[in-house]
Amino acid sequence: MMSQTANEGEVIVLGAGIVGVSVALHLQQRGRTVILVDRRGAGEETSYGNAGLIERSSVIPYGVPRDLSTLLRYGFNRSADVHFDWRYLPRIAPWLWRFWRESAPSPLARAADDMWPLIERSVIEHESLMSQAGVLPVLRKTGWIEAYRTEETFQRARNAATALHRFGLNYDVLDTKALQQREPHFSNVHAGAIHWLDAATVPDPGAVVKAYAKLFVDRGGIFLCGNARDLQQKETGWSITTESGTAHAPQIVAALGPWSDMVFRPLGYKIPLLMKRGYHVHFGTETNAVLNHPLVDVDGGFLIAPMNQGIRLTTGIEFSRRDSDPTPIQLDRTEPLAREILPLGHRIETVPWMGSRPCLPDMRPVIGRGWRHKGLWFAFGHNHHGFTLGPVTGRLLAEMMTGEKTFTDPTPFALKRFENGRS
Repeated sequence: MMSQTANEGEVIVLGAGIVGVSVALHLQQRGRTVILVDRRGAGEETSYGNAGLIERSSVIPYGVPRDLSTLLRYGFNRSADVHFDWRYLPRIAPWLWRFWRESAPSPLARAADDMWPLIERSVIEHESLMSQAGVLPVLRKTGWIEAYRTEETFQRARNAATALHRFGLNYDVLDTKALQQREPHFSNVHAGAIHWLDAATVPDPGAVVKAYAKLFVDRGGIFLCGNARDLQQKETGWSITTESGTAHAPQIVAALGPWSDMVFRPLGYKIPLLMKRGYHVHFGTETNAVLNHPLVDVDGGFLIAPMNQGIRLTTGIEFSRRDSDPTPIQLDRTEPLAREILPLGHRIETVPWMGSRPCLPDMRPVIGRGWRHKGLWFAFGHNHHGFTLGPVTGRLLAEMMTGEKTFTDPTPFALKRFENGRS
């Protein structure tokens, strides 16, 4: 057990997912003594279960579709990419209404402009940490593929890609034959695809987060097991009970992803945080089939990605309470569609993995100060881009906390945008 003195630091970071570990590393690089606290090991929750994309190409946030046919499919739970727990709907209706408003063309364009400085540096900041952690060889800079089953949806995708030219993105437009040249074991089920070339991928995102956490510890950082519910504010700062004694620091960072409400709600902050749950399961392949790139089947509403554990099939969004029982109906709906693309074997796991994405209705994370409490900082709410934006968030928040000139204006991510308690 560590001594009481060893548990004194300048900053306590709550949460050892990709965001929390990145914040801890960037503060450490700037000379701060940091204590990282989590109830589990590093990268074992949401950071483990994602598709491993470092998504520099997704410059437009994931808003609500505006066409009536899609909304009707969502409303009747007939879509594989979105599923509702109807018992939960009355509680989240105000959030969904604001999400709808923020998804209109003008506010969505503003959100894209605000997020672009983070998205633009996402691969660069990951490369820096991966190089320092000795895991850069696992980075695959081969992009990902967005595939369409009908000529109509494929044409809309081509038009949408053209509209993104101002961001300088690189992509290839693939017909069925060109897609099969890049993925030789694919069937001809798709009418075409967009191959986004600027993004990078990793075959085990949880292992990457663990490598970052090891780098933090190897450089003298303290990683303790504790529960954020035990956080207390003291006259001299903040304290939290851990398995190795009480940790103290004048500053605290809440980077707890979907559990961030454990900190901000007791402290009186009204932040419209909602969880979008998701599932994954792994498969082997038959006939030695290989998947070379992560592929999003847009019309099918799922993603398949080559991982160390096998072919990972991940679902879209489930609107349900964070801690309610799993309902992996989306996996059951999409597995037959995935088998139409690639000769998959049996499921490797008997029980699918389930996790939660921490989402805010304006599609921007919270990065910055908790204005009501001295020494309180937040970094959460990255929607679908937590793994993508972890390192760049760590850099931005560390620059703010240490008084450096920030590489971009942090105002769009300030907590005060929710000051009036809007939901």
